[in-house]
Amino acid sequence: MSDDPETRAAATSSLPPSAPPEFAALGIGALADKMGIQVTEASAERVVGTMPVAGNTQPYGLLHGGASAVLAESLGSIHAAFVAGPDNIVVGVDLNCTHHRSATEGTVTGETTTLSAGRTIVSSQIRIVNESGDPVCTARLTCLIRPAKRPDPGS
Repeated sequence: MSDDPETRAAATSSLPPSAPPEFAALGIGALADKMGIQVTEASAERVVGTMPVAGNTQPYGLLHGGASAVLAESLGSIHAAFVAGPDNIVVGVDLNCTHHRSATEGTVTGETTTLSAGRTIVSSQIRIVNESGDPVCTARLTCLIRPAKRPDPGS
């Protein structure tokens, strides 16, 4: 992935072809696009995605902890949306990240798993690893589930 913002923006992130149309049409958001996040697998069971280290570093050349947080929240939100279903929206209400080691090059991969899912809350764990499979960051995201459309009070 190029460090040039225009080249990075042109590589539009999207959900894989296996995603239901109601989710695929949403994409994964402008910030995830700018960070070069690519979702490779998405379902209610798990979401997997990658992000380049290049262009997402802090001044010392290490992967920025905030970049790991963006990857975690992006993948976890997609996961929660699949769990909640197309008649609902999800919003993140809590994110925590533990950073285990630095990354200076290559790509990191995040994978979500469900910790708890109910009618109003979905909590997921997101494990981010480097190309060798070593843990870089472990995050937990809790999303609130809300109806996508409010019923018309006049009906």
